[in-house]
Parts: sequence; C-alpha cells; structure tokens
Amino acid sequence: MSSETTRSPLVLAISWGHMDVEDVGVGKDFKLYPGGGRPWDWSETGTRHSPGVQPDDVLELLAHSATTVVLSRGMQLQLQVDPRTLRLLEERGVTVHVAETTEAVQIYNDLATSGTAVAGLFHSTC
Repeated sequence: MSSETTRSPLVLAISWGHMDVEDVGVGKDFKLYPGGGRPWDWSETGTRHSPGVQPDDVLELLAHSATTVVLSRGMQLQLQVDPRTLRLLEERGVTVHVAETTEAVQIYNDLATSGTAVAGLFHSTC
C-alpha cells in the first residue's frame, strides 16, 4: 500500500453538529483511522455521554493499525471516556489524546499530516 492510501483522512471542516471529512463525507460523528473512516453510530456499542467512550468503540480503530488515538469529548466536554477504554489503549501501547472536539480535530489533523498512524473518535455536538 502506498502512504497515500494508508494516511488517515483529514477533517476538512468542523462546526456544531457538522463534520466534513476528506474522502469519507459529511456527518455529525465519525470514526476515522489510517486509510478511511465512517460515521460513528453510538448505538452499536451502547455509548452514552456517561460513562462515555467504550472499549468496543476503539477496537475498530486498533484493527486499522492506529498507533495513536484521539478521543474528542464534544464541543462542551459532555462526552466522557470510560476508564476501561483508557486502560485498554494503555495496555496496547497506544498513545492517547483526549480533548474538546475542535482541539481534538487540530491534534488529529496535525498527526495525520505528519504521517502518524492516527485514528480518532469525533463527537461534533455537546
């Protein structure tokens, strides 16, 4: 595979309830990883604002060879991150960044542009 096909897609625009992702499309919440991404449907894993991002939410990211994961907490920091999720990532030796969504997008885009095998979960509202 060429580095272009394995690079993580960039977030082209972010605003309340709206994201535009390179080669993935437009939507509200996304799972992004090296080589692609898709909308993030919280109901797949039972994710809620509390206790937050579940271990199962990040397994797909790891399956795409991510070595760094960016977890957004929403525009108003309402989305929590389950401590079990952080433990799983730590056990797998994955670097983790947890931040407010616009900050998370900046961190993610910077890492993707630098060629890091970065993945992210992005929540574009509260």
